[in-house]
Amino acid sequence: MTKPLVSLVKFQDPYESVKSAIELCDGLAGLKKDDKILIKPNIVSWDFDLPFPPYGVVTTSVVMYAVVRVLKEAGFDDLTIGEAPLPNIQAKDKSIYEAIGYDQLAERYGVQVVDFNREKFEEVDFGPFKLSLAQRVLEADKIINVPVLKTHNQAKVSLGIKNLKGVLNRKSKMFCHGTGEFDLLQTFPRIIEKLPVALTLIDGVYTLEKGPGPTGKAYRKNLLIASRDAFACDLVGADVLGYKGEDVPYLRDFAERAGYSLDIGDLEIAGEDLESQRQFVDYDWEWTEDDTGPAGFKRRGISGLAIRKYDNSLCTGCSMQYNPMLILLSSAYKGVPFPNVELVSGKQQMAAGGFDHTILFGHCAVALNRGNPRIKQVIAVKGCPPDMKQFAEILREEGIVVDEAEYIKYRHYIFNRYKGKEEFDLDHWTV
Repeated sequence: MTKPLVSLVKFQDPYESVKSAIELCDGLAGLKKDDKILIKPNIVSWDFDLPFPPYGVVTTSVVMYAVVRVLKEAGFDDLTIGEAPLPNIQAKDKSIYEAIGYDQLAERYGVQVVDFNREKFEEVDFGPFKLSLAQRVLEADKIINVPVLKTHNQAKVSLGIKNLKGVLNRKSKMFCHGTGEFDLLQTFPRIIEKLPVALTLIDGVYTLEKGPGPTGKAYRKNLLIASRDAFACDLVGADVLGYKGEDVPYLRDFAERAGYSLDIGDLEIAGEDLESQRQFVDYDWEWTEDDTGPAGFKRRGISGLAIRKYDNSLCTGCSMQYNPMLILLSSAYKGVPFPNVELVSGKQQMAAGGFDHTILFGHCAVALNRGNPRIKQVIAVKGCPPDMKQFAEILREEGIVVDEAEYIKYRHYIFNRYKGKEEFDLDHWTV
């Protein structure tokens, strides 16, 4: 039996490195010259208003450029780049695709660049549930998946299989953050079953600790991982990040369902030595043992406040607002305990009671706890996701005075920790 082939290539010259990674895994085998090929990057977030470090968060544009050039030189002309970025990361006068140079790929190589959010979706039956996938994706003959090498605070790792969640419409993305049998780890791994993924190329120019967003810490990795076998590629990617396949729930379940092996020894690896590339990258934020908030809050002496840790039912929209929420609450602490406040979020957290004030963060928490008799005084922060200016105003009305300038300072801090360091190069997001 032929072993799945995965290539590991050091990233040096973008074009030569990508070409080598693809060649070593025979990545273009099975593609026909007249195929409609969709290239799917990872654009989890962006920001036009505040400093945004894309390192380990967004697929580098130099890797995307190299993929397009390799395909064009091999005679493939029908190329489309597609993604469904969060709707709130667009600017009025400039799209995210322009910001990262995809318009140049369109001009230079005739590549179509599409925002799935602006196009049609089609409902697809997955058996226990249905999801709406971008019609462009379903019409593609082949898909080339270009995720980032990063960890994820809900899924442990976010690689090729997880990146395909980006082909869903907003409602289906939210559904994937369900409960019980519709838990995140039971839903997103099924998406690939309906898609013709011909090649996965993991962009490891940078890797990200405690991802998927920019609040995690990035490192320069200089590694590309590629395979025609999406599962094998993710298995190697997880191993590079320090996680065995059996320790990543979605990989373990995927392997069981598909009859795949979780043993790295059952793969053929070409290029770099896997063991020399393996380095543990943490995936989750430290919380107090009694589930009252981030460990950093306790170290600061913050008391009178119990923030229940996010779970898998917290969807991407609220996840992106979760850190701003923490920073705003932290800014209200002036050495005096909070007035006995609890905060819950997501689709399954119920207010525990025994608190004078209960903050329900987001539409799902508000709906779930409606009429909860354990709530003494509700502070409903509606929205899907909540608006942070509104959140600040609501807290002030309740006597919790937050300082929005602290969040702006924090955003500058996470951007400036990379500033002036030679290994972090924003030109990697230009073409």
